Amino acid sequence: MSPAGRIRGKLRWSNIYSFACLHPNVQEGSLHPIGGPGFSRVVYCNQPRMHQKKPLKYPSNYISTTKYNIITFLPKAIFEQFRRVANIYFLVAAILSLTPIAPFSAVSMIAPLAFVVGLSMAKEALEDWRRFMQDMKVNSRKVCIHKGDGSFGYKPWQKIQVGNVVKVEKDQFFPADLLLLSSGHEDGICYVETMNLDGETNLKVKRSLEVTLSLDEDLAFKDFSGIITCEDPNPNLYTFVGNLEYDRQVYALDPSQILLRDSKLRNTAYVYGVVIFTGHDSKVMQNSTRSPSKRSQIERKMDYIIYFLFTLLMLISLMSSIGFAVMTQFDMPKAWYLQPSITTNLYDPSRPMFSGIFHLVTALILFGYLIPISLYVSIELVKVLQAMFINQDLHMYDEETGIPADARTSNLNEELGQVDTILSDKTGTLTCNQMDFLKCSIAGVSYGVCSSEVEIAAANQMAFNLDEENSELSGAPMHNSSIQDPWDNNRIHTVGSGIELETVVTSKGENVKGFSFEDSRLMDGNWLKEPNADVILLFFRILVICHTAIPEPNEKTGSFNYESESPDEGAFLVAAREFGFEFCRRTQTSVFVRERYTSAHPVEREFKVLNLLEFNSKRKRMSVIVQDEDGQILLLCKGADSIIFDRLAKNGRAFVEDTNRHLNEYGEAGLRTLALAFRKLEEPEYSAWNNEFLQAKTTIGSDREVMLEHVSDMMERDLILVGATAVEDKLQKGVPQCIDKLAQAGLKIWVLTGDKMETAINIGYACSLLRQGMKQISIITMNTELLAEDAKKAVRGDVLMQITNASQMIKLEKNPHAAFALVIDGQTLAYALEDDIKHQFLSLAVDCASVICCRVSPKQKALVTRLVKEGTGKTTLAIGDGANDVGMIQEADIGVGISGVEGMQAVMASDFSIAQFRFLERLLVVHGHWCYKRIAQMICYFFYKNIAFGLTLFYFEAYTGFSGQPVYDDWYMLLFNVILTSLPVISLGVFEQDVSPEVCLQFPALYQQGPRNLFFDWYRIFGWMANGLYSSLVIFFLNINIFNDQAFRAGGQTSDMAAIGTTMFTCIIWAVNCQIALTMSHFTWIQHFFVWGSIFTWYIFLFLYGMVPPIISGSAFKILVEALAPTPIYWIVTLLVTITSNLPYLIHISFQRSFKPMDHHIIQEIKYYRKDKEDRHMWRRELSKARQETKIGFTVRVDAKIRQLRDKLQKKYSSLGVQNVITAS
Repeated sequence: MSPAGRIRGKLRWSNIYSFACLHPNVQEGSLHPIGGPGFSRVVYCNQPRMHQKKPLKYPSNYISTTKYNIITFLPKAIFEQFRRVANIYFLVAAILSLTPIAPFSAVSMIAPLAFVVGLSMAKEALEDWRRFMQDMKVNSRKVCIHKGDGSFGYKPWQKIQVGNVVKVEKDQFFPADLLLLSSGHEDGICYVETMNLDGETNLKVKRSLEVTLSLDEDLAFKDFSGIITCEDPNPNLYTFVGNLEYDRQVYALDPSQILLRDSKLRNTAYVYGVVIFTGHDSKVMQNSTRSPSKRSQIERKMDYIIYFLFTLLMLISLMSSIGFAVMTQFDMPKAWYLQPSITTNLYDPSRPMFSGIFHLVTALILFGYLIPISLYVSIELVKVLQAMFINQDLHMYDEETGIPADARTSNLNEELGQVDTILSDKTGTLTCNQMDFLKCSIAGVSYGVCSSEVEIAAANQMAFNLDEENSELSGAPMHNSSIQDPWDNNRIHTVGSGIELETVVTSKGENVKGFSFEDSRLMDGNWLKEPNADVILLFFRILVICHTAIPEPNEKTGSFNYESESPDEGAFLVAAREFGFEFCRRTQTSVFVRERYTSAHPVEREFKVLNLLEFNSKRKRMSVIVQDEDGQILLLCKGADSIIFDRLAKNGRAFVEDTNRHLNEYGEAGLRTLALAFRKLEEPEYSAWNNEFLQAKTTIGSDREVMLEHVSDMMERDLILVGATAVEDKLQKGVPQCIDKLAQAGLKIWVLTGDKMETAINIGYACSLLRQGMKQISIITMNTELLAEDAKKAVRGDVLMQITNASQMIKLEKNPHAAFALVIDGQTLAYALEDDIKHQFLSLAVDCASVICCRVSPKQKALVTRLVKEGTGKTTLAIGDGANDVGMIQEADIGVGISGVEGMQAVMASDFSIAQFRFLERLLVVHGHWCYKRIAQMICYFFYKNIAFGLTLFYFEAYTGFSGQPVYDDWYMLLFNVILTSLPVISLGVFEQDVSPEVCLQFPALYQQGPRNLFFDWYRIFGWMANGLYSSLVIFFLNINIFNDQAFRAGGQTSDMAAIGTTMFTCIIWAVNCQIALTMSHFTWIQHFFVWGSIFTWYIFLFLYGMVPPIISGSAFKILVEALAPTPIYWIVTLLVTITSNLPYLIHISFQRSFKPMDHHIIQEIKYYRKDKEDRHMWRRELSKARQETKIGFTVRVDAKIRQLRDKLQKKYSSLGVQNVITAS
């Protein structure tokens, strides 16, 4: 064990903690009644072989997040494929192609279907294989397991069984749900980080039973045995009921002895535990759901289009069959050349109804080109290529970790462009759990000159705006033509008039981690020269004493690292050290501080810790009672300012007004604040209180915590205010900018976190989901302790009333700029999600600018996500990094996992993974926007070209007496979708860009084209279908009318069916490829090659196919060389038809761009004419209109700060004006 570990091992924290640790010895009367329904699990400790047979055989510790396995892949994957209605149609058509009634060969129908379905299944298998490999990484982690006779060895997680004794070492994850037996600390406590489960960064204290403390080394388990009877597997993270039978005694167990899978051991050298729940029985896996099969909105809408086209297909097939029946009955007997006397059921003049029915099937197959089978395989291919581009985007590559973006499934690419609501975890997703001490207020004086990110950005933007206004007034161009970044920390903030706007100081050089404070008045002992040096000394001592951290020597720096329960404490200790007060040692009863400036030479002082009243979300404060070297007893307290101010003595409020003003300023700057206070205690007063405290501490029963709280409250009164701290919660890089851009793109952002309300609110301020002036609506449950059996009904009624009142308040609000934020905790959320309340809750939440749900369980995260998804009917995206986020990631339409350092559970369950939250901006605003438009345009074009092609078959069939005769050669029809028109549409789906990625980010409002579904609404879909109908009419009737009576060859011969069919097919190839060229906004050599190359390929094929012997090529033998190419009318008709069929679309887009341009049309024109370089004023004006109106985000906050700075500037101008008047007079 390390020296630090031995130091920690000697500390008996159970003597210090008041609320979390000390549990009196359990008496027999308090044992849990076990054995009924829901409490039937029996675990034989250290005897895993007992659990290899029923009824005690439990699931293994192997976990799987895959959609398929070897047995289920084939049936489930086939079911997934034939959920697509088009595939069902083609399956039926393929079966019918084996019969004589088919107009085509069986191969031409079966091969495309097998190819499409097979390719899609292969893609599914590949994506699921990736999930399987990530599962194996987790299942193959090693942990130390007791093998027998006191010997431990390493085994993979998946080999763990119920009953195994495992040894988990510091900074390792727990492999299963364990009962804590002992730890590296002498009194059996350990620290657990549950960020993966509930999002909280504060370490939790767990403590083993007193009776198992002796099991603190490997050999102690040689003869260990016991029986645990407990609750059955369930998803409740915060409850556990069970008993341990050990050494002929029975002891009650509770959640404080349970170590949950995927939480991490911290600040403790090792623990021993016995496995209770494994694999999918563990509580974290109970909170997860099976990997769902997700389909995008566009894909679901495609089903309805297929239904429409199938209806159209049935209609024209019915018309054809009726026409054929009529022709069979009345015209067939007259057609002597058809030998009507030799008949079959396919054409029997005596039974025309049967002939019509058989012809119906023939027509259904013949006109099947209306429903494009290649559409699905083209979409699959395009999505895979889009996913490759997402994976290879260097702008979403995290250089620090070396992790790129990963599109784990390509089925939902276009869904990225239609997101309406983002539901985000907090810890590890928005924050990086690093606090920086930035400012403080001591004795009513504010210290710290460095500016927060909010202040820097506001000042930069204000200076830029003023520069812009001055340049416009003077008519001179701005010196720097580039768009200024408000996050640039290196700008000089002055105005041309010489009046300084506001001093913004950024840190100089490299800072100490956790300490970004700069102010010479407090540094290097200069605080001794301040007027209130005694108060400053007390302030520093509160920072360095009031905590539960443990120092660990750092051999490299010669200083100490601090392992604390929360990042705030770590920042305070680092700050105290920089101020000259270094926390260097802790014993069972004392804290030792090395003070640099309080005497002539550095001195180490001892403060005896008498009591510690730890922080919790209900108390919102922490206190420590110490005795200094002079024997003076002090209560040192830190907590939320509202709590501390309420507890101040009359003579302790001297600095309240100034401190409160500073707290408001710190809050506006996005900083987290705490107030610090103290109280001097006399020995008799403390002794009397301590007797009451010890009595409450050792009380047995449910009243213990209430009594402890009451006694603590008595002591934490009559405080004297010392000052306040302001720390900057270090969000992950780029989080405020990302949220700001997403808000400007019109996205709503909800935060769902297991963290306490205060922390969540502070993060809300830090990332600008909340801001000063925003009206907060807090929905909390009423106190239920005094209520009887009707408590639940009363609480539900209270929650409903709060929701109703809040909704009414929003409706009555007349200020259009008013913004509301909804904050609700998990306990209240449980009622708000009930069937009779959830719709009112959702309505309220949607009306609010931002929503923060705190203390929510993983199950509640999933339920909230489902409510938003189903209640609004709009696309939801959930993003998180821990196992506690798996439920909501799987429940949302799109799940995004953060591939951070805290395990890979979220990534394994996600559809897309990124390394940092900031990459979500580019994933949605750039790739999402592009993918949506590409897929939408691609599908619309597919239906256009297939209708244009398919309807010509119907026209010709009607023209030839409904004979079922196709006008085109079989090979033409087979190659139409596979080669001749497939590559251009694939290039459209992969490379099309309406605007560049830089413009996407500059004009975030463009993203709203996706959520508003502007490119795949029914108006646009039917418009493209009408375009296909028009093109089919032009192609068919122009060709038929021109070729009908015209001499075709030099010898005067008219054209035959092969010549007309080939010419008509040439016109189709030209028309549809020219159409896609008009559709594209962005051309590369690839698009040019595919579009014009497809046309060229047609002529190459026609030439080569004509060279094949007639037994194969049939009537197409040398048709290009001998019949078509030498004939001018062939080329004239091709040109005429191509122009005529594309003319309406050309007129439409010309009119739209001229009179009703869309946003991207305007930007394209500005870029084309280089107005963004030549006319900066117009470009800035367009940029100002480029964001959706929003009430959250950094820009909104900066605007508010700018208004405040403008007021200050106006006051300066007015004061200067007054002085000038006085001087003149």
